[in-house]
Amino acid sequence: MRSHITFPRMAVLAVLAALALLPAATATAGGGLSTMPSETVKGSKAKLVDGRAIAPADAPRRVQRVIAAANRIRNKPYKWGGGHGDWRDRGYDCSGAVSYALHGGGLLDTPLDSTGLSRYGSRGKGQWISVYGNPGHAYMVVAGLRFDTSNTPGNGPGWSRSKRSTSGSFKVRHPRGL
Repeated sequence: MRSHITFPRMAVLAVLAALALLPAATATAGGGLSTMPSETVKGSKAKLVDGRAIAPADAPRRVQRVIAAANRIRNKPYKWGGGHGDWRDRGYDCSGAVSYALHGGGLLDTPLDSTGLSRYGSRGKGQWISVYGNPGHAYMVVAGLRFDTSNTPGNGPGWSRSKRSTSGSFKVRHPRGL
C-alpha cells in the first residue's frame, strides 16, 4: 500500500519536528545564550546558594532568564572590555557582565558600557531589576541580590547579598515593566 504523504511533505514534517526539539536541546546542552532556569525558590526573592543565584518562582520568565545568564558567567575572571566585542568572552568587565545578563533575558541587543547603562530603560528602581551605572562602574540588583564585579567572590562577576553604596553619582534604571 502506498503512502499518501509525498517526499517533500515528509521532509517538511521532519524539519518542523527537529525545530520543535531545538530549544530544549540547546537549553540542556548550554549552547548559545539559552538561559532557561532549571530551578526556582518560592516567593519573590532570589536565594544565594554556593555563589549561584536561584531565581524566585514568582519572578517573570525574563527575570529568571537574566539570573540564569548571570550564573553562567559568575566564575569568569574580570577582563577590562570583556563582553563588549562578543557575548561569549573569556572574562567580563562590570558593564559587559550586566549587559550579558540582560541580553540573556532578552532585554538588551548589544552590550552597553557603564555610561550607556546609566541611560538604559526607564528611570528609577524596578520591581525586579535595578541597573546602577555611572561613567566608571555598573552593577545591578535582581530579585534582591546584587550582581557586580566588585566586593563579590572571585575577581570577576558574582552575586552578593550585601548592598552596595549608591554614592558616586550612580543613576538607577530598570527594564520597562520589570
